[in-house]
Amino acid sequence: MYDYIIVGAGLFGAVFAHEAHRRNKKCLVIEKRNHIGGNCYTEVREGINVHVYGPHIFHTSNQRVWNYVHQFVTMNRFTNSPIAMHKGKIYNLPFNMNTFYQIWGVTTPQEAQAMIEKQRSAVAIAEPTNLEEQALKLVGHDIYEILIKGYTEKQWGRKATELPPFIIKRLPLRFTFDNNYFDDLYQGIPIGGYTQLFEKLLTGIEVKLQTDFFSERQSFQRIARRIVYTGMIDQFYDYCYGKLEYRSLYFEHEVLNVVNYQGNAIVNYTEREIPYTRIIEHKHFEYGTQPKTIITREYPREWVDGMEPYYPINTPQNMRIYEQYADRAKKELSVIFGGRLAEYRYYDMHHVIANALKAVQKEFGEP
Repeated sequence: MYDYIIVGAGLFGAVFAHEAHRRNKKCLVIEKRNHIGGNCYTEVREGINVHVYGPHIFHTSNQRVWNYVHQFVTMNRFTNSPIAMHKGKIYNLPFNMNTFYQIWGVTTPQEAQAMIEKQRSAVAIAEPTNLEEQALKLVGHDIYEILIKGYTEKQWGRKATELPPFIIKRLPLRFTFDNNYFDDLYQGIPIGGYTQLFEKLLTGIEVKLQTDFFSERQSFQRIARRIVYTGMIDQFYDYCYGKLEYRSLYFEHEVLNVVNYQGNAIVNYTEREIPYTRIIEHKHFEYGTQPKTIITREYPREWVDGMEPYYPINTPQNMRIYEQYADRAKKELSVIFGGRLAEYRYYDMHHVIANALKAVQKEFGEP
């Protein structure tokens, strides 16, 4: 009945479905949630486009991907410039001359570099064995204690001394007064939110929401020539090599009867004692002037069955398990795997779109 059944209405699934449909292939998209768009889903509340599953800022240096998205939506000029709050004091991110001035009072790149080098030299760690040692070797004590330690321990639910050093193999230090978080050529957020992007990608394609692939797996596989799978790869294989680990998130949304709550779209809270990692104020993504505002507190938590998995935990042990699944997936003749969960890799949005277009090219033999 179908050329393709696409499991998941996120970016990978929606892009692949759109391109297959454009080539006159009959597609069915099934999605276990009650909406399309995956974690990029936005919903209008109080006239504000709320990023329901956390902030999504589109950024890329890939002109092909940027132009592809612009077929469907127009991006605004939003530039991601988050700030960090630590014990009542504000610091700019990423680590740049504004940050160094706020911590040490230095005003020149030479002074900042000398201070960092002094703190790095004091550590004297040859081969870091954990994240804390790696961070101290890279940036020294002050930046680590104020901006890295607490935030990282909340994010991963583990002490920094228990986390592998590769998580922060490099920490970019920018010796200019530039608060733009990304270095990419293109950056912005769709005017009107992300959901319209998925509505346009899936125009003319049959979509079934609140549909669990695994509850009707044999039936779906019988009625499709091929499956495009974007869910958890270990679940697809019934956890035969073991369960992979993920981090999950909990979002607490609140409507406030004020015009402007925090003056910035994203404020990180780097103290371990504060349970959430950041507060998002959604109207600032689109320069909103609505009379009310909506904020979201984002709480990391350990993933267990039934929760939504957000981040793969790419420890060596997990990667050994994943490689067994990946080897098996390569031998599948009727299944295409793609996306963050199916590839067990942290991807930004532009990476997912680029990989979906590569899968399309491989499948249909044309760009």
